[in-house]
Amino acid sequence: MVAALGDALLGAEKLPAVQSDVLALIDAEVSDKKGASGLALKGGYAAVKKVGPSIVPGAVEGLLPDFVERLQPFWADFAGNGSFAEYLTARGDEVANALLGVTDDKIAGTDKAAVKKVYESLRGSAQKHVVEALPRLGDLIQKHAA
Repeated sequence: MVAALGDALLGAEKLPAVQSDVLALIDAEVSDKKGASGLALKGGYAAVKKVGPSIVPGAVEGLLPDFVERLQPFWADFAGNGSFAEYLTARGDEVANALLGVTDDKIAGTDKAAVKKVYESLRGSAQKHVVEALPRLGDLIQKHAA
């Protein structure tokens, strides 16, 4: 039986390393982006990190439990057979929608129309970026949950 993902990733002894690896994953994914949209994403990400160095780590800390909860059914189905990165990648859109459901729910709960508008304009491209990050995410999870 595969352990619950929350127990494996969010325990006090593992959480700091998991959060650090998630931040490194985000940095790597942003760094890998190409073209005009990649430049825009890199510029926006750099600006956020400069304006508020704690924004991204704070978001990771705050959202990680919800993301882990959304990944739990995939982890249970995977059951430790092979590569979790390959498992997630094979279910790319389904996994991306599950993960983006966390931010969808957060945005739905805000009364800030401007924030909702910006989020909605970026949601489509976010799906693609999340799918592209699944190999690294799967490796990260398997590393910490194994």
